[in-house]
Amino acid sequence: MNYFKTGLLLAAMTALFGVVGLMIGGEAGMLIALVIAAGTNVYAYWNSDKLALRAHGAREVDEASAPEFVRMVSELAQRAELPMPKVYIIDNPQPNAFATGRNPENAAVAATTGLMRMLSREELAGVMAHELAHVKSRDTLIMTVSATIAGALSTLAQFGFLFGGRGDNRPHPFIMLAMMILAPMAAMLIQMAISRSREYVADRMGAEICGNPLWLSSALEKIAGGVARIPNENAERHPATASMFIINPLRREAMDNMFSTHPDTANRIAALEGLAQQMGIGGMSAPVGMAAPGAAPVRRGHAGPPPGAPWAGGRAGRRRGPWG
Repeated sequence: MNYFKTGLLLAAMTALFGVVGLMIGGEAGMLIALVIAAGTNVYAYWNSDKLALRAHGAREVDEASAPEFVRMVSELAQRAELPMPKVYIIDNPQPNAFATGRNPENAAVAATTGLMRMLSREELAGVMAHELAHVKSRDTLIMTVSATIAGALSTLAQFGFLFGGRGDNRPHPFIMLAMMILAPMAAMLIQMAISRSREYVADRMGAEICGNPLWLSSALEKIAGGVARIPNENAERHPATASMFIINPLRREAMDNMFSTHPDTANRIAALEGLAQQMGIGGMSAPVGMAAPGAAPVRRGHAGPPPGAPWAGGRAGRRRGPWG
């Protein structure tokens, strides 16, 4: 099904390229735009993950540089029956995370330093499980390709406004201005139509991977509050990548509802709390028989974290941040 969605996305984005090209330079402009779109599609398939990571200044980490975080991702990947993805940290105070890569074998997950400082181990595990759910569903291909193409389309529309046509062949300035505004908006609507429902699916799958839906629901509440207070300058410079994040990183309130690439956070939290009730889970402790990622196995009859764990109470259990 995701291959069909990807094909539909690429076809719609390519058609938008053609329309913009037609407005800029007639039939010749349309042909040139379609050639550019074809090249962008191919380039995006192979390189969109690298572009997204580079745009947000992500740095790769391993067990030597971030041992607890990398071990957590490794254990979650094993639970999800996925290959170990590359792990990145983004030096950004806004709490957020995303996954990228064209397939599970070439996947990467990234979290901001703000996320790692704000969340508990359990909440962080819920977020990373959500991102691995996107990898397992192959949503990452759709997200990264659409982000790259939407960014290229926006650039093409702006170029057309500034340099499109000559003399009598130049479209009316009002039409050019409308195209510059509407073309990126149309690209966003295509992203939204394909992407909004995937967040609910990833939430449910992520809850199953980590074992407790309340870990993720608690994390979403904290992330939403952090996003509202803390700007993400890289995301503002690259708004086409907003759909990749677990919570929309943009602070443009006008885009929060009808044109948002993400469903309402309160609805996601309610769905996760309902799932927790169905699973018979009423608190933040790990389910019986399952350990929190990176922790010692949970002993039957022991509801809390194992003694001495980094997130346990007391001096010996004081958390070492940020996760390695």
